Amino acid sequence: MDTPIIPAADRTTAEAGTPETDRSAADPEPHIAVAAASGLPGPGPQRTPNAVASSGTDARQDGTAPQTTADETARATTAADTAEEPTATDGTADADRTGSTPPAPQQPGTTADAAQAETTAGAARAETTADAEQVDTTPAQPSPTADGIAVPGSTPDAHVGIPTGTEGSSTEPAEHQHAGTDHGDTADDGPGHAGTSHNDTLDDAPGHADHNRHAHQGQAQADTDDGVPNAAGADDTQEPRTPEEAGTDDDAEPAADAAPPPPVDPERALAAVGWELDPRTLREQAPDPAQLRVIRDGLTGKLDTTLDNRSRARLLSLRAVASRILGDLDDALGDARLAVTYAEATGEFRRTALARARLAEALRWRGDHAEADRLFAEANSPELPDRLRALLHEHAGRCCYDQGRLTEACLHFERALDLRHGEDAQLNARVEVALDAVAERAAADGFGPPPRRPEEVLGTPRPPVATFDEEQQLWGYADADGEMVIAHRYAEAQPFHEGLAWVRRPEASRWALIDTSGAALIEANNGYRSVVPFSEGLSWVSMDGKGRWMAVDRMNIVKIPPGYEEARPFRNGLAAVRQNGGWGAVDLTGEVVVPTRYHRLGTPLADGREVDGFTADGLAVVELAGRRGVVDRAGRVVVTPAYPTVVVHPVAFLVATESGRWGGLDRRGEPLIDPVHPGRAAVVAEIDRLLADASPVL
Repeated sequence: MDTPIIPAADRTTAEAGTPETDRSAADPEPHIAVAAASGLPGPGPQRTPNAVASSGTDARQDGTAPQTTADETARATTAADTAEEPTATDGTADADRTGSTPPAPQQPGTTADAAQAETTAGAARAETTADAEQVDTTPAQPSPTADGIAVPGSTPDAHVGIPTGTEGSSTEPAEHQHAGTDHGDTADDGPGHAGTSHNDTLDDAPGHADHNRHAHQGQAQADTDDGVPNAAGADDTQEPRTPEEAGTDDDAEPAADAAPPPPVDPERALAAVGWELDPRTLREQAPDPAQLRVIRDGLTGKLDTTLDNRSRARLLSLRAVASRILGDLDDALGDARLAVTYAEATGEFRRTALARARLAEALRWRGDHAEADRLFAEANSPELPDRLRALLHEHAGRCCYDQGRLTEACLHFERALDLRHGEDAQLNARVEVALDAVAERAAADGFGPPPRRPEEVLGTPRPPVATFDEEQQLWGYADADGEMVIAHRYAEAQPFHEGLAWVRRPEASRWALIDTSGAALIEANNGYRSVVPFSEGLSWVSMDGKGRWMAVDRMNIVKIPPGYEEARPFRNGLAAVRQNGGWGAVDLTGEVVVPTRYHRLGTPLADGREVDGFTADGLAVVELAGRRGVVDRAGRVVVTPAYPTVVVHPVAFLVATESGRWGGLDRRGEPLIDPVHPGRAAVVAEIDRLLADASPVL
């Protein structure tokens, strides 16, 4: 369990004991055009996930039945393995409270307050989605996001009624709602059951209110920022209606003994908002600002009773989304920065990526484009699900559009479409609006400056590149313009990593370390016959060139003593090492975190790449006696070595049987898709189908 960080700067209500709704009411009305009709269609088969009540009393439109909260589920499982991210149900009794000195919980049937906070009775219901922000759950948890978008052209011309990428239901991966299993955001892939494709939630989006009806309606899909399939069974469409509910339609007079509508979870409500994309600014607009303020107050109430880093990261970043769209950009920026701090403290890759993306959007709206561009670039990684990567490219493209970098914006939009293979109707509609805006601006002002290189966006200097002189048969280094910055004087020269490069002169048999100016930091007389490029501040070196590898820093201080027969560069804080014939892993301090007992340690990824060591999620494929499995960064076995082939997918594991048939496991190592497919591409397609409704709210 991570140690909670409780910055004093967290935004709560202005006065102790004063509900945040009072503060919000004083906020200036955002200067945005409101859709002509803020009301949403009544319940029915055609309702979109974005439908949300315009008033607090009807916030819970889908009539969803109570769901088990992530906390309740976590308590039913072992506390080890994946750290659980408590859902908003922590302190359920206090969930209704929005002030820093919360008043007594209200009864579940109150009017305005019912829409903004969950009461004690309602807390056990829909909060699983709130934690969905971490998509590391089992791929079986495709959590539908509130990304259902209106059919293009059905809204007024002034405002294209296209729900903008709502990040996973309230945006965060609804933490997997698997009874009896940990819902850690990291691996909240609740085990799917063999033989069935479970619509597990991706721990990234909470809000399934009125979400899409999938082909597998009986299976729950909690929205998650990451879209990880969840094997639990939270019906993300509309949960079955009780006889009483069935008898009270919008046009029917409620029975005298009908139960009051349950309060809606603010995260679900946020995920269900039907954002409108302004066709000129490419910014989201809320159809009902007053309702959005109520939702924001509900998020504040949940924050008041939440202490763990995961949940605070999720709730703060979601509140930042609400504040940004309401025009409270200072509040949005403060919440978003705190959310990144909490997310980074968890060490969870997808959660951190989502927090950075939401911070980037807050910066974009404030006009701080350079930092926004950098954060979008840092957040986007090949190890994220394609659905989330496409969303990040889309938002990065909007940021470039704001700056008049229209060619670069088009490249981002094109990349977003490529990642989804043109099969995401909502994304297609939003990009179409964006491209129309680009065309209009380009006709007036041109396409702007040429696209930047990644180093320019990230703000990192481009290191010198090794060049070879054919005449002298020596190596040197040139800058980005081709100008020589380090003369041709080396018999061997490695590429620069972290501003450092190992080189060997013709007259020497040992390696020396230089910086980008050519100055030597470690001389050749130190006796290193074999060296590995620097990574995460350390380099593996060997005195005899055959073994006894040790790790040194740039000042030649030994950080990990010799003793390994083979060692690979550090990646995500861990390095694969071989000792006594067996492979394991050590951390940056030299502590053995994975015992050196495996015959192989290397991680094939679903996109065809293979990494020497651990993924950003802290997972590695190991081999024992010809069978492969998966271990995490703590050395725990996630998938027992029992398969001829294991491939790491962003939200699942792809496995092959002896007969060559492929199937899938969730991030807990439980069966997700039966091994009946002829190739892994078919399994990837099945996982993508499970995640069809998952899309985090940015």
